[in-house]
Amino acid sequence: MARIKPQALLQQSKRKKGPSRISATTIVFYMLILALIGFFLFATYRYWSNRSRFRSQNQLAVSEHETSYADSKKSEIPGYAVLDTSKGSIIVELNKDNSPEAVDEFIDFCQKGHFKGMLFHRVIKHYVIQAGDNQGAGATEDWNLRGKQPTSVKHEAFMLGTSKGKHTNKGFDLFITTAPIPDLNEKLIVFGRVVKGEDVVQEIEEVDTDEHYKPKVSIGILDVTLKQKI
Repeated sequence: MARIKPQALLQQSKRKKGPSRISATTIVFYMLILALIGFFLFATYRYWSNRSRFRSQNQLAVSEHETSYADSKKSEIPGYAVLDTSKGSIIVELNKDNSPEAVDEFIDFCQKGHFKGMLFHRVIKHYVIQAGDNQGAGATEDWNLRGKQPTSVKHEAFMLGTSKGKHTNKGFDLFITTAPIPDLNEKLIVFGRVVKGEDVVQEIEEVDTDEHYKPKVSIGILDVTLKQKI
């Protein structure tokens, strides 16, 4: 058997050795790459998170602004009307929540001076007083002919309303009830109630009238003043 030379044995031993170790520089390099990837992912997450939060806050701010604007516009609507009559003042609280369209229309007519000099041309005792330009018999006589119905708490006395239907420049009349009217919603749009001056309403109610419920002595509205508060 031939003997292997020492030099050949050395070369054969080198070939059998495992792979060489990774250098420290390579490890540091890969660690830096991993750190950069982690930083990039974190920065991306922060960016989208802050953007989403900013958008939510912006939408909330816009919503609050719109709500505040709507509330301010609503608060600008007068809450009361003072009817100065030849018998004294009647203060009415306007029902802006339940009858917004009627209140807006009433305010518009007030600003045009529509009610200045308007007469109470129908006075039915213990029922209703009516002011307006309608000189016909109107609904009030029909109510009286139908007779009184059982009292309903919902339709109490001293409520302010106007007739249903489209109002022309001369057609916005005012009704103030002096007793509960159960079928009030069938006849009127109620948009307010008397909060002061009930005695004035009762004094108008007690005037003498003819057979058509027209006062024998003229009683009218001198002016109407709109107010935010009383």
